[in-house]
Amino acid sequence: MDEGGFPHLPDSILLEVFLHLEPQDVLAAGTSCKQWCQVSRDEFLWKEIFYRYYNVNRSVPRHPAATSWLGEFRRLFDTVPCVEVEVLKEHRDQVLHVSFSHSGYLFGSCSKDCFVKVWNNDLEITVLHSANMRPYNWSYTQFSQFNAEDTLLLVSGVYIGPRNSSSGEIAVFNLDDFTLLSRVRNKPYDVFGCWLNETHLISGNLYWIGNMTSCSVLWLNKAFQDIESENLNVVKRLFQLQNLNASTIRTVMVADCKRHETPDLLLDYDEQQATSSCRVFDLGSDSEDEDGRKPMRVLASACEENKELERVKCEGGGDKQIEARFAKLFLQAKTKVSDIELLEKGHTEEKKFLIFTTGSLTYTPHQIGIKQILAHQMSTTGPVLGEERGSNEFFDPLDYTFDVHGHIIGMGLSPDNRYLYVNSRAWPKGCVISDPMNPPPIAEEIDLHVFDLKTMREVTRTLRAHRAYTPNDECFFIFLDVSKDYVASGAEDQHGYIWDRHYNICLAKLQHQDVVNSVAFSSVDQEMLITASDDCTLKVWRSPRVVRIMHAKPKPKKLSFFWLNNKKSP
Repeated sequence: MDEGGFPHLPDSILLEVFLHLEPQDVLAAGTSCKQWCQVSRDEFLWKEIFYRYYNVNRSVPRHPAATSWLGEFRRLFDTVPCVEVEVLKEHRDQVLHVSFSHSGYLFGSCSKDCFVKVWNNDLEITVLHSANMRPYNWSYTQFSQFNAEDTLLLVSGVYIGPRNSSSGEIAVFNLDDFTLLSRVRNKPYDVFGCWLNETHLISGNLYWIGNMTSCSVLWLNKAFQDIESENLNVVKRLFQLQNLNASTIRTVMVADCKRHETPDLLLDYDEQQATSSCRVFDLGSDSEDEDGRKPMRVLASACEENKELERVKCEGGGDKQIEARFAKLFLQAKTKVSDIELLEKGHTEEKKFLIFTTGSLTYTPHQIGIKQILAHQMSTTGPVLGEERGSNEFFDPLDYTFDVHGHIIGMGLSPDNRYLYVNSRAWPKGCVISDPMNPPPIAEEIDLHVFDLKTMREVTRTLRAHRAYTPNDECFFIFLDVSKDYVASGAEDQHGYIWDRHYNICLAKLQHQDVVNSVAFSSVDQEMLITASDDCTLKVWRSPRVVRIMHAKPKPKKLSFFWLNNKKSP
């Protein structure tokens, strides 16, 4: 026995005892005496506890930034934002989206009550209401995004047009005085819009050229009009893309490639690439001309078009099949050639990707399209709209396409912009789509796919824990967010979810009273998360570690952001 009355046991026996205790009990036992303290911090012990407690596949190595297994256990156990510390009830209807500023000092929330609310740490709320845009009859706000300098706020909304047709609009507000700087049309409304840089944003417009064929034009817009705007170009066409089978371009976002070489968290892709089932499509021709460029596929003559259409008619094809076949032929003839040399060049400071959802088989979004944005395209300066000779005659080709074989309901980028996380609901295996207007049924389980934007391949470690129940024709967007170590998503089962990006495990379920539409990590502190729900509330979640620190500090005279209006908080 030692001086404290604790028995001296061989370390091997003490290890065996500790292996059968709960992790908290092991840490508590380590405070008993010097020997128990040393054994309770044994690396072998905590490696076994870690794999057992979190049910991690033993083929997954320790996190590359970790220094010990005990430290890793404490990270997952103590730094995940899973403790509810505040409920914000200022919205009067379903809350659809929440987003943080880059400084982490502000966050914005959008709701079906037509408000976008901007919050700061003193809970001084500045409200931007749709009444300021009454001529456009906004029905609700659905998305907001701060520019890189946190000086401007992009707000995307939906409004009711003639004959109850729904369309969208983007408004830009100055965050100094919350004045309205510009309005931009956005169609369809679920393009959402996004910032390309500090002063320019991307919007969309849709033009139907048939019953199931359309053209999506993506526009680059200056966030504000200068005094001499009548002499300056404030809008420029970025890309013109043809849509097949009633599909449209939706959910645009921009990935900055300058950090791809130094990612925050590098996943091991060697094994995943060997087994990846995701196909990468190069939409150019396989042949080359004398100059080494891939030539445009041009129909030999209009006679070939007629022969093709006659063949479809003879096969008994209906109007939809005939239009789809003609649209494909027209797309081949009117698509520009991809500049392969530009695509294959190394990543530069200016290289960016425009990412969006699209489709080719049905109207529901089941593909991810990627277009490289070149340096000269990142400003509205240049030829005035309409001066580019023949610019309206051809469509732009997609540089890369991923097909998830299901309905895409959410996308989010990692902070280093290297990895794209995608929420989707899978189609049945082996399903055949014969009618674009009747897509296959979708699974209730939501799969969270991961794509590497440097290698343009899928990471085959799909995350699954959350669910959705609405069918194809009612399916809505569920926003997700990614921090350095974690990824979070909402779900229709009244919970938000948090996973660890490295170990591929679900770490927390965050309770609401209705559908969780959006989640957002603080951009400067991944131990803070906000969830937005159809129950008309926003909830603030902090990690157990931060909550202990908050308890230890004396309460300030002025209540902080986390404690106001929450008398039940610990």
